[in-house]
Amino acid sequence: MFDIQTSYNLKKGDPSAFKDVFRLLYPRLKGYCKLFVSDDNKIEDLIQETFITLWEKRNSIKTDQSVESYLFVILRNNCLNFLRNEKLEKTTFSLELEEISELQYLYQIDFLGKEEKSMEEQLVESFQVAVEELPDKMKQVFKLCKIEGRKQKEVAEEIGISIKMVEKHVAKAKEQIRKKLIGQYPMLIILITLLLD
Repeated sequence: MFDIQTSYNLKKGDPSAFKDVFRLLYPRLKGYCKLFVSDDNKIEDLIQETFITLWEKRNSIKTDQSVESYLFVILRNNCLNFLRNEKLEKTTFSLELEEISELQYLYQIDFLGKEEKSMEEQLVESFQVAVEELPDKMKQVFKLCKIEGRKQKEVAEEIGISIKMVEKHVAKAKEQIRKKLIGQYPMLIILITLLLD
């Protein structure tokens, strides 16, 4: 999306380049962050932290590599840190070794070359495709409940089905999406599970 000149200007500390990056990538970063975190205020905090990190580390930007992929990686790690800390706060036990190994795998993935999409973008696109491939009624219920964050009772009344049927549609949709994504990204089981929680 951004040419080498934009990356160069950002690295030099040009505020206008930073604003351009923020303006163009903010909607996509917010959509990606929503796959991890449901609270809008926390999403804003995580995105703000991501851009602060970009500004603070602008000297390390490689002008021949993708700024957007770099931002996605920073945001991913911020989200993982948040989810890990939240989980540890809610439970008295530590993460299983298998989970730690998979989280470390996610942390270690570097951003890709300038002509490639980041792992995050590929996963988001695959998730969107998997949702669109759901049967019509299941897709409608899943989008209302899990993407728009509507209450199951509200969705049931709006569509004219029982709450049990809403729960059934959501459960089946999650399983169908999970199978498709794990088939494409077998190393990302933990992340995929988080996306569908």
